[in-house]
Amino acid sequence: MTRARLDRRPDEVAAMFDGVAKRYDLMNRVMTFGLESRWRREAMETVDPQPGMTILDLAAGTAVSSVVLASAGARVVAADFSLGMLEQGRKYGNVVSLVAGDALRLPFADESFDVVTISFGLRNVADVDAALGEMLRVTKPGGRLVICETSQPARPILRFGNRTWLRMLPTVASRFSSNPAAYRYLTESMLTWPDGDTLGRRIAESGWGGVQWRGLTFGVVALHRATRP
Repeated sequence: MTRARLDRRPDEVAAMFDGVAKRYDLMNRVMTFGLESRWRREAMETVDPQPGMTILDLAAGTAVSSVVLASAGARVVAADFSLGMLEQGRKYGNVVSLVAGDALRLPFADESFDVVTISFGLRNVADVDAALGEMLRVTKPGGRLVICETSQPARPILRFGNRTWLRMLPTVASRFSSNPAAYRYLTESMLTWPDGDTLGRRIAESGWGGVQWRGLTFGVVALHRATRP
């Protein structure tokens, strides 16, 4: 079974997602009690897609969220470094553009997009600061960044409950996932991911302006937004 190490080597992480692609969307619903769709909807509303807008949906996975963005009339590019994930999204190929690409070396020209968004993918890149810099590079001046990612609740009791559930995920995955071992890595990546304030500072330090964020579902997820100066 494929399981990426926590040093996030791109080839290993991509192979891991290839291995879980077929049942990835199902597992997301199971492990979040169906809340994942609400979090993604919040991210989509923050992106606020408009006709004619160019949007990069990074770490798009099976392109489910990309299709929602495109339904508003935006031109959407769904990019992911997992070919297995993109294969699952081929059914949407007539709605969005599917592109294989690494967040550390995005295959797009400078100032290409009005909005760059990434949901539940930033913690899987090998170099978060480099990825934030690449997102800045491909965003037009005045363009926006929207990040939806797991987080650490501020209240100790909520943080304890969240971490307890996360440690149970590999057991749950053994019943539903096509690659349960991969969820040991995903659990570890969520347990070691910073809180919203810390991530917000890193976004600002990468050159983004006007960084704001809010917690979702008691802070287990954080939704960040920023603007390219």
